[in-house]
Amino acid sequence: MHTTSIQAVTKHSLFQPSNISESFWEKLRPTGAYAPLVAMLIIGLPILSLSRISLILWQADRVTATGLLQDVLLQGVRVDLILLSLFALIPLLLSPLFAIFKAWQQWRYFTFIWLVFVISFIIFLEAASPGFIAEYDTRPNRLFVEYLKYPQEVIPMLWNGFRVHVLAGIIAIVAAVWLMIQLAKPWVKQKNHFRLLPFLIALPLVLLLTILSIRSTLGHRPANPALFAITNDSMVNTLILNSPYSVLYAIYNLKHEKGSSKIYGKMSTKEMIAEFKNNRATYQDNNQLLNHAQFPTLSLQKPSRNRDKPLNIVIILEESLGATFVESLGGIPATPELEKLKNDGWWFEQLYATGTRSVRGIEAVVAGFAPTPARSVVKLSLAQNNFVTLASILSDQGYLTEFIYGGESHFDNMRGFFMGNGFQQVIDQKDYVNPSFVGSWGVSDEDLLNRTHEQLTKHHATGQPFFTLAFTSSNHSPFEYPDGRIKPYEAEKATENNAVKYTDFALGQFFKKAKTSEYYKDTIFLVVADHDIHVRGADLVPVTHFHIPGLILGADIKPKKIKTVASQIDLPTTLLSLAGIEVKSPMIGRDLSSEADNTPGRAMMQYNKNYAWMEGQELVVLRPDQVATFGHYDRTSKKVTVVAAPANANAQAKRALAHSLLPAWLYSNERYRNN
Repeated sequence: MHTTSIQAVTKHSLFQPSNISESFWEKLRPTGAYAPLVAMLIIGLPILSLSRISLILWQADRVTATGLLQDVLLQGVRVDLILLSLFALIPLLLSPLFAIFKAWQQWRYFTFIWLVFVISFIIFLEAASPGFIAEYDTRPNRLFVEYLKYPQEVIPMLWNGFRVHVLAGIIAIVAAVWLMIQLAKPWVKQKNHFRLLPFLIALPLVLLLTILSIRSTLGHRPANPALFAITNDSMVNTLILNSPYSVLYAIYNLKHEKGSSKIYGKMSTKEMIAEFKNNRATYQDNNQLLNHAQFPTLSLQKPSRNRDKPLNIVIILEESLGATFVESLGGIPATPELEKLKNDGWWFEQLYATGTRSVRGIEAVVAGFAPTPARSVVKLSLAQNNFVTLASILSDQGYLTEFIYGGESHFDNMRGFFMGNGFQQVIDQKDYVNPSFVGSWGVSDEDLLNRTHEQLTKHHATGQPFFTLAFTSSNHSPFEYPDGRIKPYEAEKATENNAVKYTDFALGQFFKKAKTSEYYKDTIFLVVADHDIHVRGADLVPVTHFHIPGLILGADIKPKKIKTVASQIDLPTTLLSLAGIEVKSPMIGRDLSSEADNTPGRAMMQYNKNYAWMEGQELVVLRPDQVATFGHYDRTSKKVTVVAAPANANAQAKRALAHSLLPAWLYSNERYRNN
């Protein structure tokens, strides 16, 4: 083809974006001033549907396993209409102002900007979805928003561990903004041809249709994510949603955190407390409820070990160290040092995390606080002062209390929560001189535990009892650690398995020094995970990924295997008892040191909006605005089987509901105090 012919073809109107755009807007001319809102629908729906279809193809095994592919697609369109109607509502509510003053050109500019923003926002979040789902097994949600507050930690993590996703997101947002500007330009340049009267006559009908679309139901309550939880696979349920809706609903839901557990059902305060007390009475430990009128969970705990001088307490909280990495707990052989150490103390065979985030583990292990669907109390306003923690209890007993971290302690509001609730000092990244290795999340675990050893040695020399919390971070994406320390578990260096093995190496090095130190004989240690690294699965609550290692050792602790089902909230009460400390506390955890070995036990797990209450191997799962689901957890196969409601179903469901409501009630009424 001759050059002139090529030029002629490329100049044809079909190849000119401006002509395509002009044709698009010309076809929308009959809709008048409502044209940009119609355009939002025409552009937004295909984008959201194509994104959902792509995600479904990626997760085809899990979607097809539900047998509800058609429902996922159809209900997805329903959610997309809710989202786009929400975005349309804002300009619709403002439109009378533009119409009355006949500021039609200003209306064009405003809706031009709004259209570009909305579609670009949708494309950005949908582009970010695959990476987020791969990491957290759910669409972007509240966690996505929370991470935006910590750019210093999160940006290096994203760049080092998720570079492809970051670049894809940047390209997507830049391309989306540019394309939308090109598409929307003719709308701004059109001549004004709107008439006030027809616009105002149509407005009530348009508003009514928009509001009905947002409600998406004629029922008493408007549609919400719970309405679209139609499968037993939580991740598939989030595919029905779209990512902008998921994020916006999470932001909206923040204001309901005080009564967050009410999504599971209603129960009077009197009945809730009665259920708690009845369940508490089944565990014959040394916690005596005081029946305090204002603080109903307040108990007097007498220690199971009488000591002339109470022991020091040290907690090493291991980042993302689930049972999946511990061979003797059914995982891979990535923790040889922990496997050796387990023979020196109390080894928990059925210990379960309360959640999937570090702050959830902190609130359980440090404060003995049970989980809620809301954010962890580490981040909530009413828990920033006078909230009971091990540090507040022990500081009142004359202990020196400190938190040692390798990164920035302000992350997730840890420093604020700790300093407001009994911790007297915090050591974080800025306090390390010439650390051997620094990664995205701070200094290495070796540096952290070397500093911990130095601190414990110094404290012991003073004669003052101490409580130290050390929180590791090397086992966090992007899995950075120093070379030459371990024989890699696999060839590629920056993997979770290698990072866990390095973290385990650092732990082993620490205890080699600790066991030869003066402080060891006077100190009780707890090594425990905050949560597993990837909590996911097709179950309503993937119990196997809540299984974590726990080990209590030091002082005069004799080797023992703890077989009862236990929760992280049982650890602080057990530590206090073993350390020989008598205390009044609102903590609801069990004292495992004074229980019979054959106690079935119980644990509670918060998985997104689902709450699991497990007694022995029997499960009750609560979901928002739905009846309780019952299941059986097989420890051998690591699977949850949904079962028919048992004969005592009502009693089990009431017990689960009471314990899901209790922590939110304690928080919102400021009753998690000693006085």
